[in-house]
Amino acid sequence: MGKTYFIGSNIYRGSRYGRLHPLSIERVPAVIDLGRALGWLPESQYRTSPRAKPAALTAFHTPDYVDALMRAEARQSVPPEERQTYGLGTLSNPVFHEMYRRPATAAGGGLLAAELVAQGGVVHNPGGGTHHGFPGRAAGFCYLNEPVLTIRRLLAMGLTRILYVDIDAHHGDGVEAAFAGSEMVRMISLHEENRWPFTGKLEEDGQGAALNLPLPRGAHDGDFEHALEELILPLADAFRPEAIFLQCGADAVLEDPLSRLAMSNNAHFRAAAALRPLSPRLIVSGGGGYNPWTVARLWTGIWATLSGREIPDHLPAEARAVLEGLSWSRTGKPSEALLSTMRDVPRYGPASQEVRERVAALRRRI
Repeated sequence: MGKTYFIGSNIYRGSRYGRLHPLSIERVPAVIDLGRALGWLPESQYRTSPRAKPAALTAFHTPDYVDALMRAEARQSVPPEERQTYGLGTLSNPVFHEMYRRPATAAGGGLLAAELVAQGGVVHNPGGGTHHGFPGRAAGFCYLNEPVLTIRRLLAMGLTRILYVDIDAHHGDGVEAAFAGSEMVRMISLHEENRWPFTGKLEEDGQGAALNLPLPRGAHDGDFEHALEELILPLADAFRPEAIFLQCGADAVLEDPLSRLAMSNNAHFRAAAALRPLSPRLIVSGGGGYNPWTVARLWTGIWATLSGREIPDHLPAEARAVLEGLSWSRTGKPSEALLSTMRDVPRYGPASQEVRERVAALRRRI
């Protein structure tokens, strides 16, 4: 496998969806700062994300939607009829200063990632993973669908077998809809059941292209490990992907406010490590994640996993200072562990009978 790169940008620094929005926190900048404090982001591995041009975005999004998104940023307002049509200017997808430039930069990072792995390699693009966007409409904090744009670029480069693995707490409905019925893209999603967007039920198969494993509330590392070993890895072995895209949302951990799953970040590190050798090309994005301390620790730990760096038992003072400098509009303060360590204490237990039965049912469809 080729070189390993991290993609970042200053567009994320100080960018907020709104003071009380779940994305009112620093995420990518915290990962960059934490990585640099640990000496893990040398210039040889860091790449600045370009901003995708409007023409590139129309590889998936409709031209009228891209135009509406650009107008909304320029005007800092959305007419009622466009709010209804395009899902812009809503509580979930509000008007904010970088509402076009920020997602276009995330998409540009994905397109750059595809180019960087053309001959093989690994790329971490934590600003990406916006899996709820639809061709002509924003949804679920996602104005553009970076995973779809990135996978379409990989297909345009001539790849014919791409595996999309989504471990966000919320089902990647936009990606599944985009590749439903595809013979070249296989998708598997692990997500919390009965949670927005309320898709991704066990029986839903993306017209034969998807496997969906809804996880019950409280699912932990043991449940995830069982699904990884008995479903995700066997699917990868059978499909023999030329590229893997891992959507590594950080909201399935116990401390996240927008899910009721109970994993530790060890589940995410394990998934990245296990998938890395199964394809010559691996792109790992971000996604959900709404606790600033758990997101920063998780995505920085993913970079350590991908780039072969050892996660320390205790963070040095420079790294701790990055975490201490984060803020959150919600009440409450981070625990000592969230400030002094990167790796969570594992949250293992036997896989539930419910998870075992669902995995067995999906395994028969591989």
